[in-house]
Amino acid sequence: MGTKEIHLAYTGITDALDGGELKTAFERIQNLIFGVQLLSWQNRLNELQNTYRYLLHYYAEGSRDPAREQIYADIRTGAYELTDRIRHQAQSSDTGMRQFRSWMFLNLHPVEVADLVKRLPSQYEKDEPACFETLTEQLFENVWKTDFLSGDDTASLRRALTDERYPATARCQIVSALLLGLQISFDREKLNLLFDAAAAEDMEVRIRALIAVCLTLYRYRQRTMYYPGIRHRLDTLAEAPDFGRIMQTIILRFILSRETEKVTHKIQEEILPEMMKLKFTSKGERFGMLSDFSGDEMNPEWKDLAADNNVTKKLEEYARLQEEGLDVLHSTFIHLKNFGFFSELSNWFLPFTLRHSCFGTGEISGNVGLETLLQASFVCNSDKYSLFLSLHRLPETHRKQMMQQMDGQLSAMNKQQLQELKSRHNQVESITSQYIQDLYRFYKLFPRHTEFEDVFNWTLDFHLLPALQPYLSGAETMLDIAGAYLRKGYYTDAQTLYDQLIEREAQDEMLYQKAGYCRQMTGDWEGALASYLRSELLNPDSPWLLRRLGDCCRLLKRPEEALAFYRRYERLSPDTVSVLICMGHCCLEMKNRTEALKYYFKADYLQPETPKIWRAIAWSSFLNGTCDQALHYYGKLLKHQPQMPDFLNAGHTEWALQHIQNALTCYRSAVQAEDGGFDRFHAQFRQDIPDLVHAGIDPAEIPMLLDQLRYLLQEENSIY
Repeated sequence: MGTKEIHLAYTGITDALDGGELKTAFERIQNLIFGVQLLSWQNRLNELQNTYRYLLHYYAEGSRDPAREQIYADIRTGAYELTDRIRHQAQSSDTGMRQFRSWMFLNLHPVEVADLVKRLPSQYEKDEPACFETLTEQLFENVWKTDFLSGDDTASLRRALTDERYPATARCQIVSALLLGLQISFDREKLNLLFDAAAAEDMEVRIRALIAVCLTLYRYRQRTMYYPGIRHRLDTLAEAPDFGRIMQTIILRFILSRETEKVTHKIQEEILPEMMKLKFTSKGERFGMLSDFSGDEMNPEWKDLAADNNVTKKLEEYARLQEEGLDVLHSTFIHLKNFGFFSELSNWFLPFTLRHSCFGTGEISGNVGLETLLQASFVCNSDKYSLFLSLHRLPETHRKQMMQQMDGQLSAMNKQQLQELKSRHNQVESITSQYIQDLYRFYKLFPRHTEFEDVFNWTLDFHLLPALQPYLSGAETMLDIAGAYLRKGYYTDAQTLYDQLIEREAQDEMLYQKAGYCRQMTGDWEGALASYLRSELLNPDSPWLLRRLGDCCRLLKRPEEALAFYRRYERLSPDTVSVLICMGHCCLEMKNRTEALKYYFKADYLQPETPKIWRAIAWSSFLNGTCDQALHYYGKLLKHQPQMPDFLNAGHTEWALQHIQNALTCYRSAVQAEDGGFDRFHAQFRQDIPDLVHAGIDPAEIPMLLDQLRYLLQEENSIY
């Protein structure tokens, strides 16, 4: 079997195990064993099958075995792990996989993990960055490239991760290596090591480990349910008073990561072109980070911007996106990942340090202003390295000039501004945001990122994972997560959480409103109406709610009910033009054209010179038989950016008044305004034939006028 066949077989087995079809899974494992000729695993498969047969036998006999659930879980996890082992051994002997691993294993005889773990602290204490970095890279490679850690490796890594005196940078890199390795193949020992790291006192190590735990549990969300040790480890971590807050922060930050591509596109296509109008002259300002740090005094070059409302709005929008915690710098640094530094996989996860050997001992590493800037929480570690490496490429003169300017600007900041720069978010939010952004850049920009499954293509709804749900089920936490989904337009995700909350708090009208809004935004008008009606029972006098109830009924073709809700809204909030228009539409749908005109005229009085209202008055007047009045309003419309239906309906009105030539002129304009030509015009025309007949047009005249229109269009070399 080749790589593709092995992968398909592996997927088939795990799918069967995920679905609880153990017999099918065993049969597929048997086929895999024969297919790759690894008969040494046959005994283990036989053990699992025999145990399962005994369990089923006793179950069928009606025996009550309190240990049955645990035995079943052991069989299932054993089958998963057996499949992992077979795949690992089969791929190791496959030519295609060896080619893949050739770039992974830079050293054919890697140093022992235990030896690397032991040597690292002494190199760190000697203040020899290059040696320490080399050992850390080797440790990273050995950890993530090893599918299954040995007992000695596990013990060494556990000592390092649980020793608060061990270099934090190395511990962080071990965590990232464990995460990366677990994304390729499951190893319960690696997961246990992540749990060890998640209990660390060092917040950087702890949060990175919790993020890695979340991603691993999501990656293996089916099988991890059958490891009781996971629940025990999570229960232990949950004893920390800030565990829930950290987990909530992680989830919210992953939700925001969904927005990164949209934000990048917005910045590159909309905001940046406008910001370029600012005509920055400083070399340093091209990084887009210094414009907010010069006190209250505006740049003289900006004086003419006060009148440029569009530029101002774009600047405000950029600031708002950054304030919301969105990844606004991805677009800035996306093209600054081509340095040799980033060819080393481990460097994508490396915590930022000015001690790194790639910076040398020049002016850059000693500039106080830049060091201060790089403490800003919104700049992730990867981008900090990009910034420094970019500075190194500048000519010395420009670099000195830039350093002096940065230092001068930042030293002029008062203490309050400096504190805001360093602590825009608290420590938990800052570390979480930066590490998730580092991960995002790796999975999107690493030169060989396509050889890794992109975790950011997953839904990452951690709050729905059975393993994590008990720790995220507090009402406040669920409301915060649901609110984040709602604000960003992920209505289905938000609705799921609001429905769960409703099951607990059946008397909370706001939950019904939000659930209804989510359904409305996904096109489920029946469901939205049901949710809104439940909310109305609890709060019958909410104008917002009454408006949505009316809208739902209108869209469901229930104009009588819609009108009743709109009238209730009108009593609470009179003279709302948009509601008056909706009330007119309801009356029109109910064939009550005279009443519809009353609402439209009132709307026209309150908000004159509105084409939308003219359009409604004109059509209602035509249907009501007052064609002179209709023609008056169509005349106003045709002078004010007319649309294709305006020409069409004006033609109907002229025809009803027996102004045949005028009708043909309007119809000809309608065809010319319609991209689809005569056919599209004709399709819309046919829909109006009953209204034309009602207006007094002889049905026999309709094909005659249409033929005359065809001749006129042909003479004008129309597209027809």
